[in-house]
Amino acid sequence: MQLFDPNNPNEKKKIIAAGVLGVLAIAVLGYVFFGGSSTKPTNNKPVANSSPTPTRIVKSTGDTSDTGADDPSLFQPVVYNPSVAAASEADRNIFAYYEPPPPPVKVPYVPTPTPLPPPPLTATSMMPGNIYARTADFTLQVMGDKFTPALHVTIDGQDLPTRFISAQQLFTTVPAALIANPGPRQVSVRSNDGKLYSNILTLAVTPPPLPNYNFIGIIGRKHFNDTAVLQDKNSKDLLNVQRGDLLAGRFRVNSISEKEVVLIDATLKIRHTIGFTTDTSSTNQQFRPPVRVSDEEPEF
Repeated sequence: MQLFDPNNPNEKKKIIAAGVLGVLAIAVLGYVFFGGSSTKPTNNKPVANSSPTPTRIVKSTGDTSDTGADDPSLFQPVVYNPSVAAASEADRNIFAYYEPPPPPVKVPYVPTPTPLPPPPLTATSMMPGNIYARTADFTLQVMGDKFTPALHVTIDGQDLPTRFISAQQLFTTVPAALIANPGPRQVSVRSNDGKLYSNILTLAVTPPPLPNYNFIGIIGRKHFNDTAVLQDKNSKDLLNVQRGDLLAGRFRVNSISEKEVVLIDATLKIRHTIGFTTDTSSTNQQFRPPVRVSDEEPEF
């Protein structure tokens, strides 16, 4: 069998291509093994360092020759910047934790009150300015300015029958029901339609003086002239009193019974009732002498 046909053009082309490839392969192998250098050029120029940190020059690792060991151009600087580890604060409490500040206090907005216009009428004073509670009806005189006959004196908003004297003076009668209890009362002057009004005055209603006695016994007599045994709360002294007697220069004995003694304030005409009570000066037990029907004196 014939391997190569010289008359065939295709066979000629294959032979030529194979020869060219063989030549190229031989040229590449020759360059690799014989034409190249095994050492690579290195940049041995030192790099300028503006840092004041001391630098140490070491030999480049790429240089394997020993001929230029003393040449400074073959060395490059190494920059070393040491860092200091952060230390914890000396006085810091490691158990402390963050506490948020308290929320701000919201102050509610309070609008500025609009001042009221001055009253068209003026009440300056009154007589009396104070009175005892539980007394009877009394006359009240109110002094001021710009009064007219159409005005009324009021106590705690209640209109009272008023007598016009002048533009500076009014009179009214205060019923006992309005001063039955102690405490301040508001007095003013106004018209029926409320368009005219005055400033407010204060009537002081004070508690009346009270008898300072306990009713601890009774002595009965033949002619119904009973004797009450009273005890002074402060001194613990015993007093034998009958109807009509005056105690402490103020309280008059009005009636005596086995249940109570009635005293009348001779000045204020106020009625005080003292119920039967116990003898608190000794055993705190109820003490009541027997009812006597003779005229002999009681024994204590």
